[in-house]
Amino acid sequence: MLEEKTSLNVRLSGIVNESVSDGPGLRTVLFFQGCKHHCPNCHNPQTWDFQGGCEYAVAELLRQLPDTPLIKGVTLSGGDPFFQPLAAIQIAHAFHQRGKDVWAYTGFTWNNLLEKKDTAMYELAKSCDVLVDGPFILAQRCLDLPFRGSTNQRLIWVKESLKQGRIVEWPLSSR
Repeated sequence: MLEEKTSLNVRLSGIVNESVSDGPGLRTVLFFQGCKHHCPNCHNPQTWDFQGGCEYAVAELLRQLPDTPLIKGVTLSGGDPFFQPLAAIQIAHAFHQRGKDVWAYTGFTWNNLLEKKDTAMYELAKSCDVLVDGPFILAQRCLDLPFRGSTNQRLIWVKESLKQGRIVEWPLSSR
């Protein structure tokens, strides 16, 4: 199994085993440590420091995370998981092997990720089912939006977007 093939480490700020606010259904949420975006009024400023949080061996972390039919998927949040793409890819693949979906939050926009030509970041984006992209912008804050904090952020349906060659937003009806 993928989760046992490598000795990658990941630095996390925290883990929530059962969340209903970070994507549809009951989810495991991993808060990655480290972020360079530093969005004003960030919900998780304690995750900015790349040396903060705790380091985990990815394989051991995956063994410890719940794998029950009640959990619909994993959400990679932060900080920003795209600053630790190799570990995040391994986690995403392991959850897909478990039959779960993968959501990720990033301060990068979809176009930023595609333009960067960073293979690992691109692979992480492709490993997600839904990508919530863009920085939190306080002036565009909206508490009525499901699963995001400001109106500039999009729920990108990754596979459809790649297939169609344009951004396709995740249909809210599929929650």
